[in-house]
Amino acid sequence: MTTSSAGIGAISSAGIGSGLDVNSIVTQLMAIEQQPLTALQTKATTIQSTVSEYGKIKSAVSTLRDLAAKLASTTTWGQTVTNSSSTAVSATTANSAAGSYTVEVQKLASVQTIAMGTAVPATTTPGAGTLHIELGSYGAGQTSFTPKAGATAVDIAVTATDTLATVRDKINAAGAGVTALVMTDASGSRLLIRSNTSGAANAFRTSGIASLAFDPSAGATTMTQSQTAADAAATVNGLAVTSPSNTLSNIVDGLTLNLSTLTTGPVTVNVVTDTDALKKTITDFAAAYSAVIKLIATDTKYDPTTKTSGILQGDSAATGLQRQLRTLVGTSSGASALFGHLSDAGLQLQGDGSMTVNDSTLANALGNVAELKKLFSNSDLLDPSNDGFGKRFRVVTDALLGVDGALTTRTDGLGKQLQRNQKDQDALQVRLDGIEKRMRAQYTALDATMAQLNSQSSYITQQIAAFNASSSSK
Repeated sequence: MTTSSAGIGAISSAGIGSGLDVNSIVTQLMAIEQQPLTALQTKATTIQSTVSEYGKIKSAVSTLRDLAAKLASTTTWGQTVTNSSSTAVSATTANSAAGSYTVEVQKLASVQTIAMGTAVPATTTPGAGTLHIELGSYGAGQTSFTPKAGATAVDIAVTATDTLATVRDKINAAGAGVTALVMTDASGSRLLIRSNTSGAANAFRTSGIASLAFDPSAGATTMTQSQTAADAAATVNGLAVTSPSNTLSNIVDGLTLNLSTLTTGPVTVNVVTDTDALKKTITDFAAAYSAVIKLIATDTKYDPTTKTSGILQGDSAATGLQRQLRTLVGTSSGASALFGHLSDAGLQLQGDGSMTVNDSTLANALGNVAELKKLFSNSDLLDPSNDGFGKRFRVVTDALLGVDGALTTRTDGLGKQLQRNQKDQDALQVRLDGIEKRMRAQYTALDATMAQLNSQSSYITQQIAAFNASSSSK
């Protein structure tokens, strides 16, 4: 006989002798007993769905908070872009102050380049010796040479069999701050050497091998100089500036000028407020607000057609958050003398509570960035009614998402409900296992008793039949 195990649907051989269906009886009785457990499991599913929806709401509110903080930041309102009246001078800005600059370029930065004066066959060998290369700067007329501070001169061993290509490779491998190449044309080949970095302080001199010597300060000019090392020279608003490269960094805080050609007249470079970036941030804020409102509306609505409720229908925390944000949008601010409401900047509430942006109104508002900045980023410690909307939304959303905020406490509470629910399920399951065990034992015993009675009944019936047969034969 196979022994039964606890749990609905366990296999048992009970009923073979009596015809009693023990498994079916126990299964049906346990289905009734399990109804409280099923209710707990359904409740757990509902709680978990609520937790999931609150997770979405928290994420949406977090996005809204980040954009509110961005609008409250003075850095956002200090974003600038540049434009130039000529391609000779371009500019980049790292939020430098708005302004206009007049630029004239007198000289571009260059690298020193020297070359063999006469083309020779590519197989020509410059001669054996030690090629000495040293970085530095030449004085006026190249009559003096000053070694570059921090740079170390390099000596390169050249053998008698080294060709121009071999010498080139040795120079490039030496890390001397210069680059060598072989230029070939119809007349032959020449070895060229140029400094790696532009600027007067990155000139160089060579010595040690007569055919490759260049040091005007010492009268050695076997190699011919085709380009001198020079700094860029320009004037910005009438002030002379120089740079070892054609990039003039931080001419004023955050502004970089890039020089490409000499100018024949003044070039105007303007640094202006980046209104496109501001428009995007404001538009993103409106979209983030709408995302929160629409999410809560969907979660809390009741559809009379399908007679279904949103997962948070009747949830006071969710509806309270929705009401709080809508109220905040409808308030006024004394931060700006020109803009008192969000609608003045083009942020308009719709019938469903969402927010859209009127591009025309926003464009007009961006024409007065100073006042628009106040509407969003102003902070008044003495009078909160003068706070900008960026700060207001940041404060509210920070509070909602904080340790003791409404969203945090709600999700924490739901988490505790899930824990209690699981404990109740575990305890009830233990009880149900005990009930099933007792039922199986009771019905198995009944089955055995009924089997015994059936056996006895059959025996008596047989005896009576035998007796009647014997009596009738006499």
